[in-house]
Amino acid sequence: MRILIDECLDWRLCRSIARHDCVSVQMMGWGGLANGTLLQRAEQEFEVFLTGDRNLTFQQEIEKFNIAIVVLHAASTQLRDTKPLMPKVVEVLRTIQSGEVVGVYP
Repeated sequence: MRILIDECLDWRLCRSIARHDCVSVQMMGWGGLANGTLLQRAEQEFEVFLTGDRNLTFQQEIEKFNIAIVVLHAASTQLRDTKPLMPKVVEVLRTIQSGEVVGVYP
């Protein structure tokens, strides 16, 4: 599964989902893109978008994008707070479908 990690998250989270093809927004050269534009590009190359932006689903019409979204609900978007959620993310990746938005909580 191809996973894109939002620029608000640490790219090192990719190491926690090693069985998948994972890259960050920065690695793709897409840093600074508005969320709508970012999701349009992401849906062309990725199955899942991993973000810490809890407002994304309120700011965008998610149903119009052909990509699954996983939202981390950690205390912050720093690695020390998000990395512990990665085992739950791996579980979610087993069943998530395009168009779904799944929140992952501590």
